[in-house]
Amino acid sequence: MTEFQRIDLFTRPFEKVGAGVVAGPGDDCALTAPRPGRLLVSKVDELVEGVHFGPAFRPEEIGHKALAVALSDLAAAGSIPRWFLVALALPARIDDRFLARVAKGMAALASRSSVTLVGGNLTRAGALSLTVTTLGEVRPDEALRRSGADAGDELWVTGTLGDAALGLRYLAAGRPKRVTGAVRAQLVPEPRLSIGAVAGRYASAAIDLSDGLLQDLGHLCERSGVGAEVDAGALPLSKEVRRLEGDDALGLALAGGEDYELLLAVPKGRIAGLRRAAGRAGVPLTRIGRIVAGGGIRVLGPGGSELPLPARRGWDPWSGA
Repeated sequence: MTEFQRIDLFTRPFEKVGAGVVAGPGDDCALTAPRPGRLLVSKVDELVEGVHFGPAFRPEEIGHKALAVALSDLAAAGSIPRWFLVALALPARIDDRFLARVAKGMAALASRSSVTLVGGNLTRAGALSLTVTTLGEVRPDEALRRSGADAGDELWVTGTLGDAALGLRYLAAGRPKRVTGAVRAQLVPEPRLSIGAVAGRYASAAIDLSDGLLQDLGHLCERSGVGAEVDAGALPLSKEVRRLEGDDALGLALAGGEDYELLLAVPKGRIAGLRRAAGRAGVPLTRIGRIVAGGGIRVLGPGGSELPLPARRGWDPWSGA
């Protein structure tokens, strides 16, 4: 196929009409019209073969994950996702069937998330990569940032922690015959869009947990000029993670990475409202600690005793850890 035939092949499964789209694929630039009184929220993420995914991933899962990780950041901003663009770098070995399957996985998540593909780019490269730019909207008074947390705020997290890191461990030996919850968390993470869209009404600051709880909480604390205490016994763990021996489960929950859950700093007076919103959205929500004055992060065990922090705080693509 020619370049433009491949572009048509990729864009075919996506919905062509979306609210606020003036011009989409086929023009030099996308034209979108945000609703009056909203801020435009934008985020770009890149997934690279051999760094973010390997041969155990099916094409549909690659497409899904590329969009999911970018949408997760929009959820952490308290925004409603609207549109996205995709830049594809394809090695010569990628055939049209593989490309169509990548598009199928991405289009399925796009449809469920009510986001519209409005453009992108296609080029040749030595390794497969997908760069996704997502665009969303948020009311100015509901926009969430990493800054804004204050001493006394409580820390709440969606879902469970450590599953994706455990799933990656399983996938290191190849794709298992049985796809467990942990493996699925690594292959096809689900961005927390439903609670993200309303979190700005309650939280003072937020971040999505892409690189590990300790590392991402550290970013939030640094930007807010505060410290944090994490209750190790309160961390929400799945049955798969709980079955691990020793401190392995705690290590994955604190520093495993790729959970794509939301970490929220919430003033005490707004906690009840947030919990009701999470209940309506069907999203599990757990209190895991508090924001404190000063700096640094302390992990507390039974009786409030301070636990040593793991040497590895989270994912770093430059160190490979």
